[in-house]
Amino acid sequence: MMTSMATPTMAAAGARRSLVARVAGLYANAADLLQSASPLADLALRLYVAYVFWVSGLAKVQSWQTTLQLFEYEYRVPLLPPALAAHAGTFTELFFPALLALGLGGRLAAAVLFVFNIIAVISYPDLNAAGLVQHKVWGLMLLVLVLHGPGALTCDRLLRGRFPTRT
Repeated sequence: MMTSMATPTMAAAGARRSLVARVAGLYANAADLLQSASPLADLALRLYVAYVFWVSGLAKVQSWQTTLQLFEYEYRVPLLPPALAAHAGTFTELFFPALLALGLGGRLAAAVLFVFNIIAVISYPDLNAAGLVQHKVWGLMLLVLVLHGPGALTCDRLLRGRFPTRT
């Protein structure tokens, strides 16, 4: 009669497989946890970038005479007269961040702010290196929202549930 004895190499191979299975399980659990946090991260991203533009719009409204002077003498908005650029820029910085924060037409709002951000960089030739870095970060955040979408925690999703589309 022969008895089957596990060799040390077989035992080590089994232990390695067990360790790999445990690591794979931990990785899967971590991935699930991160996936469940994704809607909150999307919301935080939307709220942060909306806040940045909203505050800028509020500053323009609070000191309208200064805003008009800045658009007249500092900013070089292409194709628009300074007063029209001041009105359009202020509207954009107040209206579209509100939409983005609420998640109403989130991709459209992010796309408009993305283009607005580029125009802001082009229009202000005296922008320093730190300001340029900020605009790049905001642009990247907005591009993520355009490409990825505003996430699950949006008014669009809430309204879609209440008013389903016909198929």
